[in-house]
Amino acid sequence: MAQIIAVHSFRGGTGKSNLIANIASTMALGGQRVGIIDTDIQSPGIHVIFGLNESKMELALNDYLWGRCNIKDAAYDVTDALIVDQGNTNTLKGSLYLVPSSIKAGEIAKILREGYDVVRLNDGFQELIQTLKLDYLLIDTHPGLNEETLLSIGISNVLVILLRPDNQDFQGTAVTVDVARKLRVPKMLLVINKALPSLNFPDLQQQVEKIYNVSVAGVLPLSEEVVELASNGVFSLRYPQHPITQTIKRITDQIAGVIKRQEIGGRR
Repeated sequence: MAQIIAVHSFRGGTGKSNLIANIASTMALGGQRVGIIDTDIQSPGIHVIFGLNESKMELALNDYLWGRCNIKDAAYDVTDALIVDQGNTNTLKGSLYLVPSSIKAGEIAKILREGYDVVRLNDGFQELIQTLKLDYLLIDTHPGLNEETLLSIGISNVLVILLRPDNQDFQGTAVTVDVARKLRVPKMLLVINKALPSLNFPDLQQQVEKIYNVSVAGVLPLSEEVVELASNGVFSLRYPQHPITQTIKRITDQIAGVIKRQEIGGRR
C-alpha cells in the first residue's frame, strides 16, 4: 500500500521543492517507485529541478483538474535525471515520476479566477498511486493553508513541515501543527532549513521540538553550494558526499522508519 507524504511550509521560500526532490530521489535510488505531484499550482517550480521545461510539458496537473486528460497522462518519468547525475544505469532499481503544474500564465490565471474541484484532486492522488504502482507519493503543497493544502495534509500518512529559524516561520508553523492535529494526521516531522552554520544545531533542534512537541528529522544549513546550484538538478545527486546529502538521507530514513512503525502498529 502506497504511503502519502505531504511536504508543507506555512510561508514561501523555505526550500520545500528542493527538499522534496532530494527525498524522492533518495527513495528512488533505494529501489522505491516514487511519485511527486506539484500542487503548488499558483507558483509551480519543482519541474525545473528535474530538467523539465515548458516545451516538454505537453500536459500538466491543470489539464487533469479540468478534465482534459487522465492523471497518468500528466505524469513524466524523470528517472533519467537520477541516471544522468549518478551514472548508475546498471544499479538503479527504483523509478521516479513527476506530475508538474503548468507554468503558463493563462493556466495559472484560470486557476486563480475559477479554482478547481478538490475532490477530483484527491481522486487523482489515488489513481496515480494505482496506475503507477507507487510505493510513495510526495505532495508538494502550496504555502499557507487553503482547501488544497488541508486535503493534502488530511490524507497524508506523514506530514513533513519545513521551516526556517525565523519568527514568522515559527508562528506559521504553530498554526500548521495545530491544524494537522485537528485533522488527526498520523505523524508529523519537522525539518529546519537555511539555518546559519554558526548556530548550535543540537540546541536549535531541542528548542524547536520543545515549542511544537514534534520531532525534528533534520537541520539543514544555509549553504553556498545550494545557492550556486540554483535548482539546476538534485543537490544530493550532484554532491553525494556533502553533509547536507547525509542529513537528507537521515530525514528519508526517519520517514521510512515512521511508516514502518505505523504498519507494525496497524497489524497488531
